[in-house]
Amino acid sequence: MKDETDQHSALPSSVSENIGTIADFYARHEDHVTTTQRAMEKVALFLGSPVYIAGNIGFILCWILINITATDLHFKTFDPPPFSLLQGIITLNAFVISTTVLIRQNRMSRLADHHAHLDLQVNLLTEEKTSKIIELIDQLRRDLPNVRSEVDREAEELAKPADPKAVLEAIESKNDAPYGEAGERARKSDD
Repeated sequence: MKDETDQHSALPSSVSENIGTIADFYARHEDHVTTTQRAMEKVALFLGSPVYIAGNIGFILCWILINITATDLHFKTFDPPPFSLLQGIITLNAFVISTTVLIRQNRMSRLADHHAHLDLQVNLLTEEKTSKIIELIDQLRRDLPNVRSEVDREAEELAKPADPKAVLEAIESKNDAPYGEAGERARKSDD
């Protein structure tokens, strides 16, 4: 506990605040998870575990072994080859696994969407701040009497904030280009 306190005291306050904000974000996200969702996720985690896989393989091998050797041991075969009942059980198992995995992936996808949106917002804000800093430094350079006042075209260009809408339109037009006529038709139908 003391080491953790020492680590937090060594961090700048802004980092500690950010860690707290992220922890709050995850806590709010967890608060919205239903009891059914939690149960399905626990099932999904178990179904994806090595123990479950080993248990499945063991079950299948025992099933086959019992049904193949049943007549030799004077027992009645309950699922003779080609093991139709076993195939049904395996199919049901695959259905349950895929459904629980999809349920978990849907929640993780929503969380990833939130992360992507946060990243986008922070990046846009950072770009605006960077442009403003460049503009202020350029003004400061021009106002200082002992610094040569030269026109810096690159600084002027970088000081202009990017227009996110224009950037998105450029990205969309570039991404449509590989699709040839199909991309062109899609663009025309949007207009």
